[in-house]
Amino acid sequence: MSMRGPGGRNQFLTEEEKKNAPKVTKELLARIFSYLAPYWKQMAIVLIAIIASSVLSILPSVLTGKIIDEGLLGRDLNRLIFLIVLSLAVTLGSNLIGVLESYMNTWIAQHITYDMRNQMYAHLQKMSQSFFTSNNQGDIITRMTSDISGVQQIITNTFTSILSNTITLIVALVAMFQKNWVLAVTGIIIVPLFTLPTRKAGKTRWTLTQESQAVNDQINGILNETLSVSGQLLVKVFGMEKFEYRKYRRANEKMIKLNIRESMAGRWFRVVISTVSSVGPMLLYLVGGILMMKYNADLTVGDITVLVTLLGRMYGPVNSLLNIQVEWIRSMAMFTRIFGYYDMPVEIESAPDAITPSEAHGNIEFKNVYFQYNPERMILKDVSFKLESGHSIAIVGPSGSGKSTMINLIPRLYDVTEGSVEFDGVDVRKLDLEFLRKNVGIVTQDTYLFNGTIRENLMYANVHASIEEMEEACKKANIHDYIMKLEKGYDTPVGNRGLKLSGGEKQRISIARVLLKNPAVMIFDEATASLDSISEKAIQDAIDPLIDSRTSILIAHRLSTILAADEILVVKDGTIVERGTHKDLVSAGGVYTELYNTQFKPQITELEAA
Repeated sequence: MSMRGPGGRNQFLTEEEKKNAPKVTKELLARIFSYLAPYWKQMAIVLIAIIASSVLSILPSVLTGKIIDEGLLGRDLNRLIFLIVLSLAVTLGSNLIGVLESYMNTWIAQHITYDMRNQMYAHLQKMSQSFFTSNNQGDIITRMTSDISGVQQIITNTFTSILSNTITLIVALVAMFQKNWVLAVTGIIIVPLFTLPTRKAGKTRWTLTQESQAVNDQINGILNETLSVSGQLLVKVFGMEKFEYRKYRRANEKMIKLNIRESMAGRWFRVVISTVSSVGPMLLYLVGGILMMKYNADLTVGDITVLVTLLGRMYGPVNSLLNIQVEWIRSMAMFTRIFGYYDMPVEIESAPDAITPSEAHGNIEFKNVYFQYNPERMILKDVSFKLESGHSIAIVGPSGSGKSTMINLIPRLYDVTEGSVEFDGVDVRKLDLEFLRKNVGIVTQDTYLFNGTIRENLMYANVHASIEEMEEACKKANIHDYIMKLEKGYDTPVGNRGLKLSGGEKQRISIARVLLKNPAVMIFDEATASLDSISEKAIQDAIDPLIDSRTSILIAHRLSTILAADEILVVKDGTIVERGTHKDLVSAGGVYTELYNTQFKPQITELEAA
């Protein structure tokens, strides 16, 4: 006997589920049923099908009495054949209606989950970068997949189960009382004798299952840690083979004992249920027999048989309805989690009266900008600078000084806390977001490529780009010749995150992708970091002409990149502490001089040695 409900889930709440059970309000229910509203016609068909199927499923039990009384005891062969055929026809009709109900139910559930997934994905696309940096990626994926998929189970199982079981129970009760109210009442009194042991045994097995799962997790943890390459090396180096074996053996022994207890609990449970299940029919036969023999009640053998059959039909619906609270709470909790994501405010979006200029020039100005990710720490403090179209600046400074944060404010990956960032003289918060981001291109240190071909990754920047435009962008990025040497050329798969390519190759494809976008402003955020000298030179050769021809911002640790800029901004602790040309800053004796002596000067020595 399983302790799982219609959806295959355990029929008992965990302590955490009990603690976090959501408050069911009219507003929550109204919001849930708002997703059903567009499909009310299909829902009406499902409801009619459930009623018809429930009624028809009871009729064979009623016809059984007539088969016994009128066909067998009445010795009427024609009547017997007619009733048997009718019973089979009713059963077939009930099953066919059940198929229709199942199809319509699944159709509704699939379309509702389709709507919810689209709504969730569209909403998540609008969330700011801080949402994705502060929330666990696994949680986000869980909302999109298992939580919304669970909605289908709720509709096809929980809601339908409530309707179907309630209607079946009502029809069975009506049929029983119609036959004989005394036996009907007797049957109702007996039902708890069946359901209570079910719940008690189920709770016992659920507790044992939880304990087994905990031990199983412990065993998996031991295996994952000690049988991995690094884990085995550590075990051998410290000579802990016997220690780890003893630890595994203890956990394995505990698992065996729990499995035996769970198996025997199920065995004893089946004995109890089998016995209790026999009590009900026997009691109805006894009471029915007394009524027939002692009181000459208007009862027949067929009537008693019908009542016994109907009693058996009541066990399932009653047990399901007693356990439906668990499914209901879990269903409400699932909807609450999904709605919690829907209700997260979109922090960064286009204003209703957003401006969409006819063209972009790429003038950037920071005006007294302050920024913080959280209230405890201010990242940028009173940052002000101006970059005119066609010019370039390099931003340098110690790690963690706020360089990348500054450039993330330009395309509104985050919004300023105070002050303003202007693009062509307009506050970026007043510009149309699509227009703004279309005209700002960023090449980051951590290059991300989708698992597709080189062509698909390039076209991501501009789906309408011609082959000639794509190849021209790749030539400027110093990667076209390499691509043409590949067997499949631009149709070469790059692998997951571009793992089939080297770091330098990925970076140059990333530059080509941004060029294909043709933005007014180009931003290079440590574009040559963590690369070998050959790859770095290839990328530097690609970047240098771009700096001369476009409005550019460079966050760099290489002196050659910095020297290509028209002006250098030195950032420390979120503040611009120095600005000027390389020559002026080196002689100033400040932060830049220190950076030059510790980072940049050794690079000159390396180049000279090479």
